[in-house]
Amino acid sequence: MNIAWKEIKKNKVRFLILGSIVFLVSLLTFIISGLANGLSQDNAALIKDLPKGQFYMNKDAEETYNLSRIDSDIQKEILNKQKDAVAFSIQMGFLNDKDDKQQSVAFVASTDSKLFEDVKDGEIIVDSSLKNKGIKVGDTLTNNQFSGEFIVKGFVDQKKYSHTPVAYIQMKNYQEMYRMTEMQLIFIPGGDSSQEFTGLQSFSNKDFLQTIPSYNAEQMSLNMIVWFLVVISGMLFAIFFYMMNVQKIGLYGILKAIGIKTSRLFKMMWTQMFFITSIALIMSITLSQVFSMAAPEGMPFHLTFETTAQLSVIFLMIGFIGATLSGIQIKKIEPLQAIQQGEA
Repeated sequence: MNIAWKEIKKNKVRFLILGSIVFLVSLLTFIISGLANGLSQDNAALIKDLPKGQFYMNKDAEETYNLSRIDSDIQKEILNKQKDAVAFSIQMGFLNDKDDKQQSVAFVASTDSKLFEDVKDGEIIVDSSLKNKGIKVGDTLTNNQFSGEFIVKGFVDQKKYSHTPVAYIQMKNYQEMYRMTEMQLIFIPGGDSSQEFTGLQSFSNKDFLQTIPSYNAEQMSLNMIVWFLVVISGMLFAIFFYMMNVQKIGLYGILKAIGIKTSRLFKMMWTQMFFITSIALIMSITLSQVFSMAAPEGMPFHLTFETTAQLSVIFLMIGFIGATLSGIQIKKIEPLQAIQQGEA
């Protein structure tokens, strides 16, 4: 342990450079991860906020919810048998505000359920992001496909679908607007894949998210960047400690010659890695949280404690692996041969 600290003090600049690089890479990773989670929420908060269960759509829809139509008899049978089941539909559309400006929304209608907002005929509850568009409780909104008017009864927080604010409307109003009586989807909270119904295809929460246009491609791209940065950090550790070890072959030879075991040399290297990575992570976590608070209101940034903890553990593991791989040469060092090469 003392040897590790002495070396860090002796080679401050080298370790400072490594720590700075790890700090920048980890900070960028946290920020991109926060953006990935934020975009995920912005794209599918309506679905992600539902409890674990099973989604069902028509098999003929080929995993495209817009094309799904649940037969009314099957829907009635499922809702009668499954106490908490709910049938719902989602359609992209728009609302005309009091200034006759169009606001894009995702209309959501459902059967009676505590999982969705309860709205009456002619009422509407919208995502709070529409407050920024000047919409207030009591405002009258219209839609060209609806013969009546919608009265804004309230707002909900963080309810988005396909990057669009959700608008809850009554099922009969939805049926009038889109000229259809069948619902698109059925959701059974706590259900499992063993429950099968004639003509319907089941999806877990995670699987259903993949049916949302753009969701999979968007998340895959951002997650690839995150993992690419994690791999880069591991390579940095491996390269840095490899170069350090090459320069210290003579020193390691002397230490081995006086009886210091190889395991102790590895512990020295691991201590240095853990010290540098911990400080870099603490700084990057702090700055990423500052970024989260200072980010513009419209930016979809969502960095959870769970994600931060997982990435921190991964960085420590990658650093440990990188440092260990670079230290394999330490085990091969022969004291006499290393001393003859001279101490670096």
